[in-house]
Amino acid sequence: QVQLVESGGGLAQAGGSLRLSCAASGRTFSRYPMGWFRQPPGKEREFVAAINWSGGRLNYADSVKGRFAISRDNAKNRVFLQMNSLKPEDTAVYYCAAVDVWGGNDYYTAKDEYRYWGQGTQVTVSS
Repeated sequence: QVQLVESGGGLAQAGGSLRLSCAASGRTFSRYPMGWFRQPPGKEREFVAAINWSGGRLNYADSVKGRFAISRDNAKNRVFLQMNSLKPEDTAVYYCAAVDVWGGNDYYTAKDEYRYWGQGTQVTVSS
Protein backbone atom coordinates (compact mmCIF):
# COMPACT_ATOMS: atom_id res chain seq x y z
CA GLN A 1 0.00 0.00 0.00
CA VAL A 2 1.27 3.47 -0.91
CA GLN A 3 -0.10 6.77 0.37
CA LEU A 4 0.71 9.98 -1.49
CA VAL A 5 0.46 13.57 -0.29
CA GLU A 6 1.09 16.53 -2.60
CA SER A 7 2.24 19.99 -1.53
CA GLY A 8 3.63 23.14 -3.08
CA GLY A 9 0.65 24.37 -5.03
CA GLY A 10 -0.60 27.92 -4.89
CA LEU A 11 -0.95 31.10 -6.89
CA ALA A 12 1.67 32.18 -9.42
CA GLN A 13 1.89 34.82 -12.11
CA ALA A 14 2.33 33.91 -15.74
CA GLY A 15 6.01 33.34 -16.39
CA GLY A 16 6.64 32.35 -12.81
CA SER A 17 7.62 29.06 -11.21
CA LEU A 18 6.31 26.60 -8.66
CA ARG A 19 7.73 23.34 -7.34
CA LEU A 20 5.34 20.58 -6.39
CA SER A 21 6.36 17.84 -4.00
CA CYS A 22 4.79 14.44 -3.43
CA ALA A 23 5.58 12.59 -0.22
CA ALA A 24 5.06 8.85 -0.34
CA SER A 25 4.68 6.35 2.45
CA GLY A 26 5.46 2.68 2.07
CA ARG A 27 8.84 1.03 2.03
CA THR A 28 8.56 -0.06 -1.59
CA PHE A 29 8.10 3.44 -2.97
CA SER A 30 11.55 3.45 -4.54
CA ARG A 31 10.54 0.67 -6.96
CA TYR A 32 7.31 2.24 -8.25
CA PRO A 33 7.05 4.24 -11.45
CA MET A 34 5.47 7.61 -10.67
CA GLY A 35 3.62 10.31 -12.52
CA TRP A 36 1.98 13.71 -12.31
CA PHE A 37 -1.46 14.44 -13.73
CA ARG A 38 -3.63 17.53 -13.68
CA GLN A 39 -7.31 18.33 -13.96
CA PRO A 40 -8.18 21.80 -15.29
CA PRO A 41 -11.54 23.28 -14.31
CA GLY A 42 -14.36 21.52 -16.14
CA LYS A 43 -12.03 19.12 -17.93
CA GLU A 44 -10.83 15.56 -17.57
CA ARG A 45 -7.67 14.57 -15.74
CA GLU A 46 -4.69 14.60 -18.10
CA PHE A 47 -1.14 13.33 -18.13
CA VAL A 48 1.66 15.77 -17.32
CA ALA A 49 4.87 13.85 -16.63
CA ALA A 50 6.13 10.38 -15.76
CA ILE A 51 9.30 8.87 -14.33
CA ASN A 52 10.50 5.29 -13.99
CA TRP A 53 11.63 3.86 -10.66
CA SER A 54 15.27 4.89 -10.98
CA GLY A 55 14.65 8.33 -12.44
CA GLY A 56 16.56 7.44 -15.57
CA ARG A 57 13.59 7.53 -17.93
CA LEU A 58 11.25 10.49 -18.20
CA ASN A 59 8.28 11.48 -20.34
CA TYR A 60 6.28 14.68 -20.69
CA ALA A 61 3.07 15.88 -22.25
CA ASP A 62 3.74 18.09 -25.26
CA SER A 63 2.04 21.00 -23.50
CA VAL A 64 4.67 21.11 -20.73
CA LYS A 65 7.77 19.85 -22.51
CA GLY A 66 10.69 22.22 -21.99
CA ARG A 67 8.95 24.00 -19.09
CA PHE A 68 8.31 21.28 -16.49
CA ALA A 69 10.73 18.77 -15.00
CA ILE A 70 9.92 15.65 -13.01
CA SER A 71 12.43 14.13 -10.60
CA ARG A 72 12.53 11.83 -7.62
CA ASP A 73 14.54 11.26 -4.46
CA ASN A 74 14.05 7.62 -3.50
CA ALA A 75 16.02 8.00 -0.29
CA LYS A 76 13.48 10.60 0.87
CA ASN A 77 10.41 8.95 -0.70
CA ARG A 78 9.60 12.04 -2.73
CA VAL A 79 8.72 12.97 -6.28
CA PHE A 80 8.93 16.52 -7.54
CA LEU A 81 7.51 18.57 -10.38
CA GLN A 82 9.42 21.77 -11.15
CA MET A 83 7.16 24.06 -13.17
CA ASN A 84 8.74 27.02 -14.95
CA SER A 85 7.39 29.59 -17.43
CA LEU A 86 3.90 28.99 -16.11
CA LYS A 87 0.92 29.88 -18.25
CA PRO A 88 -2.72 30.54 -17.29
CA GLU A 89 -3.65 27.29 -19.06
CA ASP A 90 -1.53 25.41 -16.49
CA THR A 91 -4.21 26.22 -13.89
CA ALA A 92 -5.46 22.90 -12.53
CA VAL A 93 -5.50 20.54 -9.59
CA TYR A 94 -2.26 18.56 -9.79
CA TYR A 95 -2.08 14.94 -8.65
CA CYS A 96 0.83 12.61 -8.14
CA ALA A 97 0.26 8.92 -8.70
CA ALA A 98 2.05 5.58 -8.48
CA VAL A 99 1.86 2.52 -10.68
CA ASP A 100 1.60 -0.78 -8.82
CA VAL A 101 4.46 -2.39 -10.74
CA TRP A 102 7.62 -3.59 -9.03
CA GLY A 103 10.75 -2.25 -10.67
CA GLY A 104 11.07 -2.60 -14.42
CA ASN A 105 12.35 0.16 -16.62
CA ASP A 106 9.15 1.70 -17.87
CA TYR A 107 7.27 4.92 -17.30
CA TYR A 108 3.50 5.14 -17.74
CA THR A 109 1.36 7.85 -19.30
CA ALA A 110 -2.21 6.51 -19.07
CA LYS A 111 -4.12 7.38 -15.91
CA ASP A 112 -5.81 3.96 -15.91
CA GLU A 113 -2.40 2.38 -15.34
CA TYR A 114 -1.98 4.18 -12.00
CA ARG A 115 -3.30 2.58 -8.86
CA TYR A 116 -2.39 5.02 -6.09
CA TRP A 117 -3.33 8.72 -6.11
CA GLY A 118 -2.79 11.69 -3.88
CA GLN A 119 -5.52 14.13 -2.92
CA GLY A 120 -4.28 16.84 -5.27
CA THR A 121 -2.92 20.36 -4.89
CA GLN A 122 -4.35 23.45 -6.58
CA VAL A 123 -2.18 25.48 -8.95
CA THR A 124 -3.56 28.79 -10.20
CA VAL A 125 -1.67 30.91 -12.73
CA SER A 126 -2.81 34.48 -13.26
CA SER A 127 -2.21 36.42 -16.46
